[in-house]
Amino acid sequence: MGSPSTQSPNVGHMPQKQQRPRAYIYFMTLSCMNCVALYLIFRGPPVDIVLYNLFGLQLEGFSSHSPSHHNPDSGSPQSNASQLYALCSHNTTKPKIYTVDAVDSVTECILVSGTSVVDSGSLDGMIDRAISGGLVSSRTQLLGKVHRIPAEAIVVPSFTDSHVHSLEYGFHRLLPLDDAESIPAVVSLVKSYILSNPAVYANKTQWIYGWGFDKTRWPKNVADSETWPTYHVFESDPLTAGRPIWLTSKDGHAIWTSKKVIELAEERWGYKDGIWPDDETLEGGKILRGEDGSPNGIFIDNAQSLIQVPTSFEDNLARFELTVADALANGITAMHDAGFLPETLEFYERLTSEGRVLPLRMYTMHHFNASVPYWGNTTEKYDHESNRLKMRSVKLVCDGAMRSGSAYLYEPYTDDPSSSGFMRLSESLLHEVIPRFIKDGWQVNAHAIGDRANGIVLDAFEKAAKELWEERGVELKERRPRIEHAQIMTSGDLERIGRLGVIASIQPTHVTDDMWYGETRLGPERVKGLYAFRSMMNSGARITLGSDIPVEGINPLEGFYAAITRTDKSGNSPHGPGGWFPEQKLTRVEALRGITIDPAYASFSESTLGSLESGKKADFVILSKDIMTVEDPKEILNTKVLATVLDGEVVFGQLD
Repeated sequence: MGSPSTQSPNVGHMPQKQQRPRAYIYFMTLSCMNCVALYLIFRGPPVDIVLYNLFGLQLEGFSSHSPSHHNPDSGSPQSNASQLYALCSHNTTKPKIYTVDAVDSVTECILVSGTSVVDSGSLDGMIDRAISGGLVSSRTQLLGKVHRIPAEAIVVPSFTDSHVHSLEYGFHRLLPLDDAESIPAVVSLVKSYILSNPAVYANKTQWIYGWGFDKTRWPKNVADSETWPTYHVFESDPLTAGRPIWLTSKDGHAIWTSKKVIELAEERWGYKDGIWPDDETLEGGKILRGEDGSPNGIFIDNAQSLIQVPTSFEDNLARFELTVADALANGITAMHDAGFLPETLEFYERLTSEGRVLPLRMYTMHHFNASVPYWGNTTEKYDHESNRLKMRSVKLVCDGAMRSGSAYLYEPYTDDPSSSGFMRLSESLLHEVIPRFIKDGWQVNAHAIGDRANGIVLDAFEKAAKELWEERGVELKERRPRIEHAQIMTSGDLERIGRLGVIASIQPTHVTDDMWYGETRLGPERVKGLYAFRSMMNSGARITLGSDIPVEGINPLEGFYAAITRTDKSGNSPHGPGGWFPEQKLTRVEALRGITIDPAYASFSESTLGSLESGKKADFVILSKDIMTVEDPKEILNTKVLATVLDGEVVFGQLD
C-alpha cells in the first residue's frame, strides 16, 4: 500500500495562492520513531512542513500558521468558533455537493459556521437567510468568504472507515510484505529492512515487525501445508539468525516468528524441552509444529496470544501518526477501530486524557477476553464529542479467517477436507455473553467469517432479542448489533440478518482480493453465499463499509469501486469484466452511503455525522472527479482528494 503525500495548508484563514503545498502532521514528540514517520510520509516531492503536536498545539520555532487547538471547556476547537464561509459548486446551474440526506439531495452550496453546516441551497438563498438570521449584516460580508470548487470536482461528506486496525496499520507501514510472491521474497524484504536501518542492524535484540505476508500469492505447485513458512528460513541466513522477528499474515490471523521469539516465549511461560500447549488445550487456535512436536514458527488465531510483543506508548504513537496522516490524505475523518491489540483502548484513553482532542474521530471497540470476568455491567461507556473518542461497543472475535483456513464452516474446506476451521470463542460462551452485553446497553460487534460462525452469532443475537424484549421491552435493533465481515452465509442466514436488524459491517476490497481463490476454498455452490451484499440488503439488513486496514488499502474509493464493480483495478474478475457475481453489486448511491451516513448510524452518530445537513458537523471532502457520474468506473481509482475538512477546518489540502 502506497502512502499519499500529506498536503495541508493552514486551516481557517487560507491564502488564495501558494507556490508549494504546505503540509502538517500532528506530533506529540520528536522521538526517533517520529523521525522515521516523517521520512516515510514526506519522502515524495518537497513540501513546506509545519509541525504540530498530536493535539493541535504548535511546536515552538515552526510556522506561524496554526490549526486550531482544543479548549476542553468549549467542546470544539477554539479557532473554529467564529469562522464562517460558504462552499459552492463551480457552476451555479450544475450542483455538485452530494449531501447524502434522506433523499440523496445534490445542492449548489453549503454554509459553514463554526464547526457545523448551518444551511444549504443556492448562494443567494443562503445569503438572504444568513442576513435574516443575524449571521452576517450584509451580502458583501459573506461574498468575501465564498470558496468555489474546481469545475470537475464534487463535495461529499467526509469518509468513515467502519473497520480498521489503526495501530496495526502503522505497523504495516514500517515493513509491508503484501507484494512478496514467495517465502524467499518475504525474507528478502526483511533483510532489506535490517540493512536500511542502521540502529536495527547494529542491535540484534531489537524486535522486527512486518505485516502482510500472503501464502495465497505463493507458488501453487506445493501442498497447502508446505506453503506455510517456518523459523528455519530465518536461522539459515546470518543476517536474520538470532533476531526476534514477528511477521503477521495479511489477514491478521497468523504470525510467523523467528526461533528467537519462540525462545523468549518459552522463557516467559516456563515451557521446557519444546513442550507447548496442545491444540485441544489451546481452544480457538493452532500451533504448527515440526517433527519433534515443537513450534515451527507459525501461530494461528488464539495461539498468537502465546507470543507477547513488547510495545510502548511511544511506539504506538508513532504508528498512530502514520495512520492519521494517511487517513486525512484519503478523506477519512472517522474510524471504527476493531484493533486486535488489547491495549488499543488504553492508548486512546491516554491520548485523550486531560481534555486533549484526537486529530480524527475514533469509535473504538472494547476488547473481549474470555479469561476475564464479565464486565459489561460495571464498565462505563465512553462518549465524548469534545475529544472525538467514543467507546460503547464490545468486539468478540468468534472465528478465524478464510485465507488462513480458520473460518468456521458447516462443511470442510473444499481444498482441505480435513478441516472445517474452528471457533475462537465457544458457542456456549457466545450464547451467554452476547445477551448479557446487549441487555447492559452495549453494542456487540461480532467477528464472524465462516457460515457456521455466522449462524452461531445470529443464534446468539436471536436469543438476545427475545430476552431484551421480554425483560426490557426494547427491540434488538436499538442496540445496533453488528457482524464484522459477515463473509460466508447460508441463504437462510442472509434472510435472518435483515429480519433481526443486525448490521453487516462489510469490506468490499475483500471481495476483489478473495474472489480469485474463493471457489477453490468453498466450492461452486457454497461460494454463492460469499460476499452476497445485494442479498443482505434485499433482506432489509443495513450495511456499513470499511477496509480492514492493514489487510487491505486505506483509500475508501478503492472500496467504493470494488462495491459497484466487483472487479479488480484492471477491470477483471473470475467471471469476466462484468464483475464477480455481478448480481451482488451495490449502486453508487448505496456505496457512498456505505462510507458516510451508514457508518454514522452504525456508531450511533447519525444525528451529527454522515451527511451535509443543517446542524450536523462540517466534515466533508472535495474530490477531483465526480465519482457518482463518471462513465468509466476505473476513473474512480484516479480520483484525488483535494481537501479534507473536519469540524469546518481544513486538515488536508485546500478549499480552492
